[in-house]
Amino acid sequence: MPEPVPAAKPEGEADPQPGQDEPLPADGESRSTELTGLFLEKPPENVVAVAGSDITFIAKVDSSTLTRKPAMKWLKGKWLDLGSKAGKHMQFKETYDRNTKIYTYEMKIIKVVPGDAGGYRCEVTSKDKCDSSTFEISVEAAHQEEQADILSAFKRADAGEDEGDLDFSALLKKKPVKEEPEIDVWELLKNAHPSEYEKIAFEYGITDLRGMLKRLKKMKVVEPKHSEAFLKRLDSCYSVEKGKKIVLKCEVVDPDVQVKWLKNGQEIKPSAKYVMEANGNVRTLTINRTTLADDAAYECVVGEDKCFTEVFVKEPPVTITKLMDDYHVVVGERVEFEIEVSEEGAHVMWYFEDIELHKDKDSKYRFKKDGKKHTLIIQEATLDDIGMYHAWTNGGHTKGELEVEEKELEVLQDIADLTVRATDQAMFKCEVSDDKVTGKWYKDGVEVLPSERIKMTHIGRFHRLIIDDVKPNDAGDYTFVPDGYALSLSAKLNFLEIKIDYVPRQDPPKIHLDTTGNMVSQNTVIVVAGNKLRLDVEITGEPAPTVVWSKGEKPNTAPVTDTEGRVRVESRKDLSCFVIEGAEREDEGNYTICVTNPAGEDKAMLFVKIVDVPDPPENVKCTSVGEDCGTIVWDPPVFDGGAPLKGYLMERKKKGSSRWTKLNFDVYESTTYEAKRMIEGVMYEMRVYAVNSIGMSPPSLSSKPFMPIAPTSEPTRLTVHDVTDSTCTLKWLAPEKIGAGGLDGYVIEYCKEGDTEWVVANNELCERQGFVVRGLPVGEKINFRVVAVNIAGRSLPAILQQPVTIREIMEYPKIRLPRELRTKYIRKVGDKINLTIPFQGKPRPVATWYKDGQPIDAKMVNVRNSNVDTILFIRSAEREHSGKYELVLQIENMEDRATVEIRIVGKVPGPPVNVKVTEVWGFNAALEWQPPTDDGNCEITGYTIQKADMKTKEWFTVYEHNRRTNCTASDLIMGNEYMFRVYSENLCGQSEEPLPVLPHFSIGLESKQNPFKEQDMSCVPKFTQPLVDRSVVAGYSTAISCAVRGFPRPKIVWMKNKMIIGGDPKYLMQNNQGVLTLNIRKPSTFDGGKYSCMAVNDLGKDEVECRLDIRSKNEGEERG
Repeated sequence: MPEPVPAAKPEGEADPQPGQDEPLPADGESRSTELTGLFLEKPPENVVAVAGSDITFIAKVDSSTLTRKPAMKWLKGKWLDLGSKAGKHMQFKETYDRNTKIYTYEMKIIKVVPGDAGGYRCEVTSKDKCDSSTFEISVEAAHQEEQADILSAFKRADAGEDEGDLDFSALLKKKPVKEEPEIDVWELLKNAHPSEYEKIAFEYGITDLRGMLKRLKKMKVVEPKHSEAFLKRLDSCYSVEKGKKIVLKCEVVDPDVQVKWLKNGQEIKPSAKYVMEANGNVRTLTINRTTLADDAAYECVVGEDKCFTEVFVKEPPVTITKLMDDYHVVVGERVEFEIEVSEEGAHVMWYFEDIELHKDKDSKYRFKKDGKKHTLIIQEATLDDIGMYHAWTNGGHTKGELEVEEKELEVLQDIADLTVRATDQAMFKCEVSDDKVTGKWYKDGVEVLPSERIKMTHIGRFHRLIIDDVKPNDAGDYTFVPDGYALSLSAKLNFLEIKIDYVPRQDPPKIHLDTTGNMVSQNTVIVVAGNKLRLDVEITGEPAPTVVWSKGEKPNTAPVTDTEGRVRVESRKDLSCFVIEGAEREDEGNYTICVTNPAGEDKAMLFVKIVDVPDPPENVKCTSVGEDCGTIVWDPPVFDGGAPLKGYLMERKKKGSSRWTKLNFDVYESTTYEAKRMIEGVMYEMRVYAVNSIGMSPPSLSSKPFMPIAPTSEPTRLTVHDVTDSTCTLKWLAPEKIGAGGLDGYVIEYCKEGDTEWVVANNELCERQGFVVRGLPVGEKINFRVVAVNIAGRSLPAILQQPVTIREIMEYPKIRLPRELRTKYIRKVGDKINLTIPFQGKPRPVATWYKDGQPIDAKMVNVRNSNVDTILFIRSAEREHSGKYELVLQIENMEDRATVEIRIVGKVPGPPVNVKVTEVWGFNAALEWQPPTDDGNCEITGYTIQKADMKTKEWFTVYEHNRRTNCTASDLIMGNEYMFRVYSENLCGQSEEPLPVLPHFSIGLESKQNPFKEQDMSCVPKFTQPLVDRSVVAGYSTAISCAVRGFPRPKIVWMKNKMIIGGDPKYLMQNNQGVLTLNIRKPSTFDGGKYSCMAVNDLGKDEVECRLDIRSKNEGEERG
């Protein structure tokens, strides 16, 4: 897969973009992007892709300093989230390296099309951190250079028989030179795309391309595009969900003009899907029931003018409806991971661990799609396939674990020793667990080859060696060796010789029992249920004795006389055969054979034991669960099959699934098993098999579904918030890890120091992260702990490191008066007053309010006190509520006081008095007046001065909000007569009566100038504003200021501890119109001391000083 490569550019040259205003970098400079923020690696800024090729962008994020997993978004333009476009054209991948803690994100565009060109952005966020990187894709059309055959230029046109086909002498002939028109390189560069600059420079031999581009930028004038056909163009792009309707709208200049709509360059015809409308100047194209085929570029054409847009169709997220199951198989078995998705034809990506799986010819993975079902098939599993397999869609994720173990062959039926007579048939039979296993037979170490008399069969799990017409040389040790396993099964073939002796005519009967073969002990025969039992008993006697077989300890109680059927007796000369076809449990018991003839009788008793696979285990249930495990217990089977139990095999599956996964291949002897490696929050079921020497029982009934859930981690940051004589208030934070079981609440426990018995403080679970433990003994040291509880049980406790002594903590009363109440509190009549004043103190202080030295009237003012504050409330303020309110906070003989001055205003002030004109000169008149006698119980905020010409008698405002009691009216007309009036203002408004109105007066046409007398302005330096002591925090710049007057202008000298401060850059001295400032940059504790400022001129000097204290940062934080 080709990696994205930035467009080539000359060394030290940036990509010039049309319309850029930034200057190009100077020669020799290189523009490098330093990675900052969260990104370790970003996509290249400019990429040129060839249409039809694949391109991949990579971004890497370092998560070592992040508290949460980062979230990555790939965007096109400003807002289009490309996550909804994931599919065959765009693919996204995320991998994580646990060693380096680096996330790698990839965006792959398959078969780039021109519509993919544009600006892109990748944005990563993690909690309160974010970072983004922008890049641009340019798409070029695929071009194929014509490769001419160089030898064709040298072919002869009229070659003879003895002449060659090529004529190289043509190179020496003079050829006519074609005159080609001169090409203006400047015009080429003006009209070319920036990605083609280097190609043009190479073709036309340009050496100073960088210098040409600098001059070209000055020459380029970007003319604004003006459309003569469109008033409003289409938006740059639209986004719509699949199946919804979208409307493309534009406005044209001519309301009667006809427009054409194009899709990917092809004209759209009106239909039920595409509806085109014209309403005045508005032209609309409506696309109904959008599909993925509607994701294209659209154009609206008016004559030769066009406007473009792009429509993005968002696919609905595909969810996974059936999760993936776990597999536990042996080497060579077939594995099928199957899931179901919400929509047919959805794109599913399969991963093994962090590696994406692809369908290749040589790959052992096969992918199958059947409607909504998607299957990953592994034909023959190997040990390399062990791991976690993932399936991803654009709206879901599931995973399943594959465990593969080596093959182990289990012998279900061993070979039994045989004793046969001449001409009889001998058959060795064994059964193994795998029906595909082949093997070889050996006699005394030599391989047995098939012949007409010796045959070997393999049917299912059974392997047989059949020898017809047994001969004495057939006796020996026979062995069966399975192919591919270090295992062998052996048995012995005994040849029974028939000796002919002279027997008297009267010979009592005799039973000859063969104790070899399948007899485990004297007169005991063991048969596997379902197998055939054949007992051949040799009988001698003259005359031939009569044989009777019966079941039971007493003979002839239940004689077996059938010669056909499942249980039968077959008689031959000197041989009685007792046969049981398909042995069952009911066939177990004592069998008696009785032989009689005239010479006597003989009896023998045999015990036939039927062994079978055990019954299934019972009462399978889950007793406890953990985060990824569960403990399973069960009862042994009622019937062990007649053979001791070897152990058990366990299987599990997810609820709703039909696929059972083996948990162990070696038998497990205990009846308690802890199943691990499960997924928290998923329901599971378990079942158990019992195993004995015969085989494996049927499965037990499935257990009730259970869910692996872990308790939460312990609560964090357990602290003591408050302590009294009998209570203790605790506070904590939620556990860091809660898990799928959620959090039901908390249990608070305590015990005395030295005791081990913890007492529960709350009867019901506490849902909040705070609790008051009551009824504690005074003076005792108590340990506290808090436990989080959920469906899985209790978490580990969070324990206070030190015991808490239960006693009241004395704290002096302190009133925290808000800043706005430290000055006069002014409100209008009718306003609502609600003052909240916090305080502190222990035990609970008593708060009392006084007004003007007297207790407040509860009918006029409401007061509410709590443990931490007091509230003064007046629903509707009146003027009689004005006054000084004092708050007294008392704890026994300790107290604190605070005063709040409230002023209620409800009346506008009276008019100013004694308004007069003090001086008239030129076009100006000076006015003075005195404040009103009634200020309305509020400070006068200013005055409004108006004038009126006696000719028009219209009033005009000269000044508003004038704060002084005098002013100068300017721009008067000389020779006119004027009247003046003044309004006073306070918080309630302007005075109602402007009277008295100043009588009119005239502005003289001539003015006499008083003789100028220069005043003596000389004065001794005098500080009008002294330096003030300050206390600041180290490291924060500060300044001290004062003000001085004096003439001639005095010289200013700053001193620290009586030493003149010179040109130290740490100090900056300023003098602005007599305001002197000394700035100290980031002072340290050594900069503290006495600072003084001295002003000196010819008439004398003056000096002021202050003290500057520098506090450390820690001390500053404690005071804060």
